[in-house]
Amino acid sequence: MSEEKIIILKPKRQDFEEIYFSGNQGSLFFSSGTKGKTITTIIVGVILLILFCFKNDLSKEKFGILYFVSFLFLLCAVFLSVSINKVSRWKKQVNNYLSKLENCKIYEIRFDNQFFTVNIDGEKETSEWKDFDFYDSGNQFITLEGKYSYMFPKKSMSEKDYNLLMKTLKENIKIN
Repeated sequence: MSEEKIIILKPKRQDFEEIYFSGNQGSLFFSSGTKGKTITTIIVGVILLILFCFKNDLSKEKFGILYFVSFLFLLCAVFLSVSINKVSRWKKQVNNYLSKLENCKIYEIRFDNQFFTVNIDGEKETSEWKDFDFYDSGNQFITLEGKYSYMFPKKSMSEKDYNLLMKTLKENIKIN
């Protein structure tokens, strides 16, 4: 494969959103990174609420439990807010990227036996095949990770181009 191959993508925002935001990935409180922290914070909050309801029944010696659970609730809330902030920033980056794709006139992939180039409206990112560490292909999309990371939905290209890209990735990327 010494000659350069070109795959023209027809990006639709919806095709990318289906993949990026599948499941609860875009949810601030129930994404994979925040779900456990949200549930833990709610449970500790309920325990704290129950303790506050019965605080008159606590002796002075056991009043420290209220302070301890209050500290745990505060700690959980801080960890949750940090995770929510990460999801929010990721979501903003994805939306900016999708807006860029939505308005692009040229979205193409060029590759030969040495280089892999993605061109979005003249902004080119070129990598050597050795720069990629990992790829994954499924029924809906292909992901490619390395110097630059990419996700190409199957719906954005023809079946022939999708199969050509999968075959080329298998030949050129050695996964350890």
